[in-house]
Amino acid sequence: MKIEKSNIGLNGMWKERLFFTSFLVSLFLPLAILPLSSHAQHKKNSDNKTPASAGKVMSYQDSAMVKQLFFSALREKTVENYKLATEMFERILQADPSNDASLYELANLKRQQNDFAGSEPLLEQAVAINKDNEWYWAALADSYEKTNTIDKLENVFNQLIRINPDKSAYYFDKANAFNILKRYDDALKVYDEVEKLDGPSDDILANRQKIYLKQGKIELAASELEKQIAANPGEVRYYLALGEIYNSNGFGDKALKILQQAEKLDPRNGMVHFALADIYRDKKNNEASFNELTQGFAIPDIGIDQKLNIISGYFPKFPDANAKASALELSRILTVAHPNDARAYAIYGDMLIQNNKYKEAKPVIKKSAQLNDQVYNVQEQLVRLELGDNDLDAAIRDGENALSLFPNQAWMNYLVGVAWAQKKDNNKAVGYVKNATSLELQDKELLSLSFSLLGDCYHELKNIKSSDESYDKALTYNPDNAFTLNNYAYYLSLRNEQLEKAATMSAHSNELQPNTASFEDTYAWILFKQKKYAQAKEWMEKALGHDKENSAVKYEHYGDILFFLGNTEAAVMNWKKAKGFGEQSSVLDRKINEKKYSE
Repeated sequence: MKIEKSNIGLNGMWKERLFFTSFLVSLFLPLAILPLSSHAQHKKNSDNKTPASAGKVMSYQDSAMVKQLFFSALREKTVENYKLATEMFERILQADPSNDASLYELANLKRQQNDFAGSEPLLEQAVAINKDNEWYWAALADSYEKTNTIDKLENVFNQLIRINPDKSAYYFDKANAFNILKRYDDALKVYDEVEKLDGPSDDILANRQKIYLKQGKIELAASELEKQIAANPGEVRYYLALGEIYNSNGFGDKALKILQQAEKLDPRNGMVHFALADIYRDKKNNEASFNELTQGFAIPDIGIDQKLNIISGYFPKFPDANAKASALELSRILTVAHPNDARAYAIYGDMLIQNNKYKEAKPVIKKSAQLNDQVYNVQEQLVRLELGDNDLDAAIRDGENALSLFPNQAWMNYLVGVAWAQKKDNNKAVGYVKNATSLELQDKELLSLSFSLLGDCYHELKNIKSSDESYDKALTYNPDNAFTLNNYAYYLSLRNEQLEKAATMSAHSNELQPNTASFEDTYAWILFKQKKYAQAKEWMEKALGHDKENSAVKYEHYGDILFFLGNTEAAVMNWKKAKGFGEQSSVLDRKINEKKYSE
C-alpha cells in the first residue's frame, strides 16, 4: 500500500533520527549526574505525558539502572547488535513500563525487521504516554501504512498537524488517506486547508483533478484547468493536463483543439507533439500522428528514455513493413537529436538490421561501441556484421578488443575463431573456439557450431582423429546441423571411409536443406564412391541445376560419373568444362588427354 505524499514527510523524519537520539542523550545526562527524586522526575514530565504514564514510584537505584541500561541499549543498537539491544529495551520496560523512549526504540528495531504489526502496539503505547512527540506519531503513521491500517491514519495525521501545523506534508498525507478510503469530499477539504496554508500549487491542482475524475466530475476537473490557463496563458503544462483529461475521457476533438493552441504557443515543446501524436493515432490519422512524433523526436530537450520506449512500441508489430520503416526513421532522428548517446546509435543500428540494411548498420553500431564500450551485446552485433561483410581483419580486431573487456563471453570467442578460420589460420581459430566450448556448457546451438568448426579446422590441420571426434560431438548437440552433416560426410568420402555413415548423413542434410548445390554434390560423390553411378548421375544433375557459380569441381565429378556409365565422350566434354571454369590439376589433364578416369 502506498500513500503518495507520505514518504516525503516521513523520510525526512528518519533522516533526523540521529538528532533525536542525541536529544535523548542530552536529556538523560543531567539525570545520570545529579540525583533527583522520582517525584521530581514525574513533575518535570507532567506537561507532555498523560497521567497514565505515572507507574510505580521508582527508587533512585532503579532510576539509575534504567538510565544506564538505556545508554547501553543505544550503544548496542549503534553497533548493530540488535538482538542484545532488543533484550535491553525489554528489560527497561519491565522495570519502567512508562518509558516511552524505550517503547519507541524497541518499535524501531521491529520495524527494521519489517515487523510493522509488532511495532504498532509499542508505538501506540508511546503516543499514549507522550502525546506531543512528533517522531512517535510519524513512526506510527508509517507502521499503519505498511500494515494497510488506513482507517487509523486520520487521527494520527490530526495529531501531527496539531503538533506541527505548518508542515504541509502532513495535510497531503491525511488527504491521501481519505483518498484511499474513498472519502473524496473529505480529501478535497484537506486540500483547501493546504491551499490556505501554502497558497495554490500544481500538487494541489493535480490531486484535486484525480479526485474529480474518480468522482466522474469531468467538467469540474476541466474547469479548474481552464481557470489556470486563463490565469497563466503561457504555461503549456496546463494545456497538456487539460488535453490529457479530454482525450482520456472521450473528448478527442476538445483535446485536439487545446493542444493545437499549445503547439502554437510553444512549437518546440516535445510533450505537446507526443500528445498530439496520440490523438491523431486515435483518430486513425497515422500520417499526422507520425509527423508529430518526428517533430517530438527531433527535440533534444525530451529525454531519450521516453523516445526509446516509443520506438519499442513498434516491435510487437514487426515484421509489418510500415512499422519497421517508422521505427527506422524515428531511430535515425534519435541519433541527430542525441548524437553523444550510445543508445541512440545502438537502436538505429538494430533497426537497420531489422530492415536488412546490413552495410549501413555496421558504421552505426561501431559508433555506438565507440561511445560506450561497456555494452557487450553491441560489441557482439558489430563483430557479426563485420563477419557478414567478410571484413575479417575488422572482425578480429574488434572481436579481440571486446574479449579484452569481456573475456568470458563464449559467443565472442567463437566469432573470433570463425574469422581466423576464414583467414586460414586454423591454429588460432582452434584456440578461440576451444575457449568457447569451455566457457559455455548449456547453449546447444553454440556448442554444436563450435565443435563443427573445430572439425573443419582439425581437418585442415590433418588431425583426422580430432576432426572426426569434433564432428561427432557437434552432432550430439544438434543432429540436424545440415552443414556439419555435409562437411563430415564429404571428408569421410574423400578418405573412402565409413561410406554408409557418410551417405546417411549426406542424405539427411539434403532433407534438411533441399536444393542446395553443394549438399547435392556431396551426396552424388558419395554415391559415386559406392559405385551407385545411376543415382550419382541423378544427384549430380540436381547439383548442376542449382549451381549458380559454374563450379569446376562439380563438372569434373559429373564427368567422372558419366565415364563409369560408359559415356566417355560426355565425360571428356565435362572434364574440359571443369578446366575452362578454372580447375587446374595434373589429374584433370590426364583425364582429358587419356580420355579415361584417373585418381
